[in-house]
Amino acid sequence: MRYDLPRPAGRLLLTPEDTEAPARARRLALLGLGEHPEPALDAYAAHLAELTGSPYAMVNFIDENRQFFAGLHLPTVAPRVVKADGSTPVMGRELSRDQGFCPHVVVRRKALVLEDVCDYPRFAGNAVVDEFGIRSYLGAPLIDSTGMVLGTMCVLDVEPRPWGRAGLETIKASAAELAARLERPETDGLPLL
Repeated sequence: MRYDLPRPAGRLLLTPEDTEAPARARRLALLGLGEHPEPALDAYAAHLAELTGSPYAMVNFIDENRQFFAGLHLPTVAPRVVKADGSTPVMGRELSRDQGFCPHVVVRRKALVLEDVCDYPRFAGNAVVDEFGIRSYLGAPLIDSTGMVLGTMCVLDVEPRPWGRAGLETIKASAAELAARLERPETDGLPLL
C-alpha cells in the first residue's frame, strides 16, 4: 500500500539532496531489500518499539524516489488524528522520499533526535506531523560493510519525548546490529532477532 500525504499549504519542506541514491538503489537490489515486506523485519521493528516504548517503529530502505518500510510496527490503537471527513489515516509501507524524517538521516549519515518535531521549522511542516500526529522521532542510519547507507531504523511517538542518551545509544546500537545482519541473513543462520 502506498500513500502520498498532502503537503500543508504555505509550508516549505527542504528534503536534502541525496547523491548516493542511485548507488543505494543498486546495492538494495543486490541484497534483495526494499521491495517487499519482511516478516523478520516486522518482528525487529516490533522489538524496537517495545524496547523504546514507542507506538511506531520502522526499518526503512530508501531509493531514488521512495521510502519502503520493509519492517513496520504500528500502534494497536487507532491514531488520534481524525481527518475532516471523519476517517483516520492508515500508514502504508511506502512514502515518497520528500516526506518524513528518514531521508535526512540517510544524507547526514548519522542519527537524528527530534524530541518535539514542532520545535524545528524544517520538520514541523512535514506531512506525517499533520497526517498522523507524529511529534517525536528517533532514527539511525543502516550502514553496511561497504559504507553505504541502506536506509534507517526509527521510532516515532505522538507525544513530545525526551529520548535522552539512552534512546540515542539504543537506536544506534540496534541499527549497527541490524545492518550487519542484513548483509548475511542466509549465510549466518541467525534470525534477525
